[in-house]
Amino acid sequence: MSIQTPPATEISLRTVSYGHPDAVALNDRVQLEYAERYGDEGDITPLDPSMFTPPRGLYLIAYDEAGTPLATGGWRAQDKNEEGYEDGDAELKRMYVIPEARGLGLARRILAALEADARAAGRKRMVLETGTKQPEAIALYASSGYEECAKFGLYRFEELSRCYAKAL
Repeated sequence: MSIQTPPATEISLRTVSYGHPDAVALNDRVQLEYAERYGDEGDITPLDPSMFTPPRGLYLIAYDEAGTPLATGGWRAQDKNEEGYEDGDAELKRMYVIPEARGLGLARRILAALEADARAAGRKRMVLETGTKQPEAIALYASSGYEECAKFGLYRFEELSRCYAKAL
């Protein structure tokens, strides 16, 4: 018996505004997933499209050849503040792959592009916050060289929160 593999699909990463309609739609989907996993209203971190404007941030969407948005992620600049960030931090936000496109390496591809962009922008460290009910995310970050670090950000006092960092 042979296993059929789907035909290769050309994937492109495009820089978009965090306010772009596709970004908003994907953000709505990830918020629903957070709510399902954690039983709450999702991530309430205040985000504004200007936070992802180069050179102090970047927002990417992966599209297939038909123009369907499949995955998203961004980074925003952070510096030392009362929430535990350090000077030169780039904070990873809104990494998400739609369920139908999981397993294609899209998250890893977006992560690498965001790291490269943050490094080129002079950021020193990529940081992120995720939760214990997202084991797939934790596995991705661990396999990409991220190590658990002191908690920071809005969820730093939450038991289910985990924070990771990687030198750029």
